[in-house]
Amino acid sequence: MLFDFNAFIGELRENPEKKEIIGKYENALGEIAWWLKEQIRYRDYLSTFSPKKYLVPDELQNDFDWDLLQQLVLWSFSSDYELKASEWQELPELYIAVKSGDQSIVKKVSELRSFQIQRLYEIYVEEQINLEILRQGSEDEKNAIEQERIMRQKRWQAILDTLWMAQEAAEQKEQQAKSLDELMWKL
Repeated sequence: MLFDFNAFIGELRENPEKKEIIGKYENALGEIAWWLKEQIRYRDYLSTFSPKKYLVPDELQNDFDWDLLQQLVLWSFSSDYELKASEWQELPELYIAVKSGDQSIVKKVSELRSFQIQRLYEIYVEEQINLEILRQGSEDEKNAIEQERIMRQKRWQAILDTLWMAQEAAEQKEQQAKSLDELMWKL
């Protein structure tokens, strides 16, 4: 896998502008485990998002943990997403929207390059660490973060429900077209 969680945490430790983040996290929660899925924030929250297969760049299919990336996107408070199914593709497309100031950028994951995907992992992991530090602070911050988490879980479930209904409607439409064709041939 191209994203190396341990190496990234090591880079944060060495970066004069970022090492304070690691110190605050470890003071509040203990040493950072060697892999992201061993973190409390993954076990308690990220793992609650059941990943759905989606389109990824063909040449990078085996290079990243795509389920984990999707979970990070769904979890993020700093970006938005959409999972869109279409009639002509087997898998849905995952769109990621990031807003910076008055500028908004929307990208399909299937069109991203390796370095862009790597950067997404870094941004989302750092965001997780910062939010977990905030969550360990005041009760108000903890409650606000918990409420946002609940909203994100409900949104994901609604998207899964809607996506399933859209896929079922497309299958019914296809079946109706086949039945109509069969009837036409019998005439």
